[in-house]
Amino acid sequence: MSSTAKSVLALVAASAALFVAQPSLAVDAAAAEKLARQEGCLRCHGIDRPKDGPAYKQIAEKNRGKPDAEARLIKHLSSGTKVKFEDGHEEEHKIPKTKDADQIKNLIQWVLSL
Repeated sequence: MSSTAKSVLALVAASAALFVAQPSLAVDAAAAEKLARQEGCLRCHGIDRPKDGPAYKQIAEKNRGKPDAEARLIKHLSSGTKVKFEDGHEEEHKIPKTKDADQIKNLIQWVLSL
């Protein structure tokens, strides 16, 4: 086998390995929506339409292209920061009961993917 053929074969093998590993990096939308329901997030946030809080699609649009969006939203979700409602009153954002950082990250990535 020529060195060019070996190089091409090595490149194909490396590409295949990356392709196979990629699904683990994907957002699990079903798990994210399930967590949002379990934690009560959908009481205040709709996916498509706002409720007391903004719709997830509005959050995604507002944060599109911002490199710090994921980290900022994870901090917001896990710190209980104050949120302002349309009528002007403020409340602390509810903190999810789950302490699984991967689940919270998946939830945020799902919201940002909408």
